[in-house]
Amino acid sequence: MKRWRALIVLGTAQFLMVLDTSVMNVSISQLVEDFDTEVTAIQAVITLYALVMAAFMIIGGRLGDIVGRRRMFLLGLAVYGVGSALTAVAPELWVLLLGWSVIEGLGAAMVLPAMVALVAESYRGSDRAVAYAVIGGLAGAGIAVGPLLGGWVTTYLTWRLVFAGEVVIVAAVLLCRRVIKAAPVQGARPQLDAVGALLSAAGLGLGVLGVLQSSTWGWVQPRNPPFTVLGFAPTLFVIGAGGAVLAVFRWWGGRRSHRGDDPLVHLDLLSRPVLRSGLLALLSQNLVLLGLFFTIPLYLQVVQGFDAFETGLRLLPVSATMLVTSLAASALGRRLGPRRVVRLALFTLVVAIVWLLATIDPAIDDAQFAGAMAVLGVGMGLLASQLGNVVQSSVGEAERSEAGGLQFTAQNLGSALGTALIGSLLIGSLAHAFTTRVEDDPQLSAATREEVGVALEAGVTFVPTDQVRAAAERAGLPPAEVEAVADSYASAQLQGLKAAILATGGIAAAGFLVTPNLPAAKGSRPRRPDTADRARTPGPPR
Repeated sequence: MKRWRALIVLGTAQFLMVLDTSVMNVSISQLVEDFDTEVTAIQAVITLYALVMAAFMIIGGRLGDIVGRRRMFLLGLAVYGVGSALTAVAPELWVLLLGWSVIEGLGAAMVLPAMVALVAESYRGSDRAVAYAVIGGLAGAGIAVGPLLGGWVTTYLTWRLVFAGEVVIVAAVLLCRRVIKAAPVQGARPQLDAVGALLSAAGLGLGVLGVLQSSTWGWVQPRNPPFTVLGFAPTLFVIGAGGAVLAVFRWWGGRRSHRGDDPLVHLDLLSRPVLRSGLLALLSQNLVLLGLFFTIPLYLQVVQGFDAFETGLRLLPVSATMLVTSLAASALGRRLGPRRVVRLALFTLVVAIVWLLATIDPAIDDAQFAGAMAVLGVGMGLLASQLGNVVQSSVGEAERSEAGGLQFTAQNLGSALGTALIGSLLIGSLAHAFTTRVEDDPQLSAATREEVGVALEAGVTFVPTDQVRAAAERAGLPPAEVEAVADSYASAQLQGLKAAILATGGIAAAGFLVTPNLPAAKGSRPRRPDTADRARTPGPPR
């Protein structure tokens, strides 16, 4: 048991950083009410948290190489605890955004690459596969506990207590720091590429910002943007600017490597097929999971009218089966190979999403919904049991932090894009469906259609149908037209939800394209880097 103490401490950090994301997702409606804001504002807060982690994860991994992985892990936890404390007392939305999205996001970016590298240092062979399965299982536990605990606390007490509790857990982990061991520092420490850090953060930030704002700005035709570019919405131009900055980042890293300086990350790592496939699979996994965990609570809370606790209860099947499957399936990967397990996982996800689509109705069928959620959790658990070990086993000891940075960058970029892209599709589909139904409804007068059209031009958000009905009554519409507008909005809500969930199914199906390079044969391992690979990476493991 003694040899697993470090894993318990390290895994607690993983648990915490998944826990509060799932708490936020299940508390969306309460957060909207507490801060007197809209769903899109909370969507931005959730997206920014994942974006900050994605933008700074590679930097966090490199800083771990410079100051030491154990030290970076502990320092990051302290930063995370400060963010949790600020979140717990946030009086306004901007304070929530600062505490949770920014400070906690930065703390997580410091902790997670160091954590995954410390796990790899502490365990070898089959123990390492078990350790990564446990880490995946603890992530599943965070997803399992988050909706239920967060839902209960939000409904009967306040969501703030969850973040206050996180401060206590962070303090307890810091008190247990002695069980975490790190390899002794040898040789010269690598340098921090400040220019590369700026370019990577700016490129990722611009890309996700464009996707996030697409629901407000429009993709091509301007909807409500702060400015236009040649008469078009700025969305694609902002995303393109992010891509251009990332291209400069790649050029800059190659230039530093050619001069013999340390780049922020050795991007030639991505030329390794196993690592590249593992990272793309992680990105897809989190895009699907966070896209669904943003969309489904809206269906349960806004359409069905459930409170946060009732929402958490209905999300419990996906959380429980993900936890159990991720813990149990590491041995399956050793027998069948990660490629087969990942393909089975993706097939399971597609089945679950198709089943879920069939349950999105005005009146929920709890049994059908629970079945779809349980199958979804199995698919996610199968992925979680394999991908961490695939990524870390494809690199050498000196590359652990870089690989960890890339791993969590992929995960959190997927999370940010999941919330931003799927949320954008949801709002866009809602607006389109509502517009179409209002224009085609013979019960509505021309004046009413024009009035609704003007309101839609100012923006549409995902709100309970009763709010739409009340707004129509305040506008002085006849009772028959009030009900017609409310019915049109209710139908458009369901259509928007189905479009968003269908998009996650398409992403899961596209995941099959990245599986051919994953290890397949029984007992096979990803290609280990050769001597030249290890030699070109400066600095020893820390």
